[in-house]
Amino acid sequence: MVPGQPRPVLSAGRRAAVVGAPVGHSLSPSLHRAAYRALGLTGWSYEAVQVDAGSLRAFVAGLGPEWAGLSVTMPLKEEALALADEVDEDARLTGGANTLVPCPDRGWRAWNTDVHGVGAALVGAGLVGPLRGVVLGGGATARSVLVALDRLGVREVDLVVRDAPRAATWELLDRLGLRTTTRRLGTAARGDAPDVVVSTLPAGAVPDVGVVQDLLAGASPVVLDVAYAPWPSGFATAVSAATAGRRPVVRGTAMLLHQAARQVRLMTGHDGPVEAMRAALTEDASTGPAAGAGGAGDV
Repeated sequence: MVPGQPRPVLSAGRRAAVVGAPVGHSLSPSLHRAAYRALGLTGWSYEAVQVDAGSLRAFVAGLGPEWAGLSVTMPLKEEALALADEVDEDARLTGGANTLVPCPDRGWRAWNTDVHGVGAALVGAGLVGPLRGVVLGGGATARSVLVALDRLGVREVDLVVRDAPRAATWELLDRLGLRTTTRRLGTAARGDAPDVVVSTLPAGAVPDVGVVQDLLAGASPVVLDVAYAPWPSGFATAVSAATAGRRPVVRGTAMLLHQAARQVRLMTGHDGPVEAMRAALTEDASTGPAAGAGGAGDV
């Protein structure tokens, strides 16, 4: 077996979970259970487990060999990275992991599937050959977005923040070599029109409509909001008001779907059945607010 790849799939008795705090309304159980049903993985289970900040290492230490992996949400992503024996490139670049998978022999490998989720969501929305992007927010989720945009070919980024970007975000920008302009939320846009705009602001943050009008002036970008509950988010509402409803906003459930499909691959060895997972997600996301892995924005 190639080091760092998932263990061979067992026919029954495997367990997985999403861990974090809060985690009770996560959409991840519905996504992963739908995948198990579609793949015929009888005996597999997936649950939501409340694990508070500072407690992840002790929780993982108590897991038995039946565990196939963990989805990790806030506030545990840095803890997941710190306890891992092996770390994939995206987790190393972003400084956080949202997935833990047992290594073939011992220990755990940390992955960041949010990068894949962002990229797949944008491509699915029709993004082709982007050169310039705008990212709202400068925290952990923004770092996953920046890596995804770099992989898609973006070479220039306008980073729009309410406060100064985190030090880790500056370090990442240096590593990626992206040409970056940083400005405060509310100041005038500069440079050419963007090909893609991604908001990592909290769902309740409501940018001024005039700010959003300035952001989108003369542009027809693909717009993604990583937040998904409640929906429409403050940012999506502002975009609708600024464009008279003409500019659609991709909901963060698209990112959630594709990052979860990659997690299924890592934990089971099978490709995540995206359409079956999408159907489950559509049903659950329409029933009301949820706070799950990948659902929170940052600044």
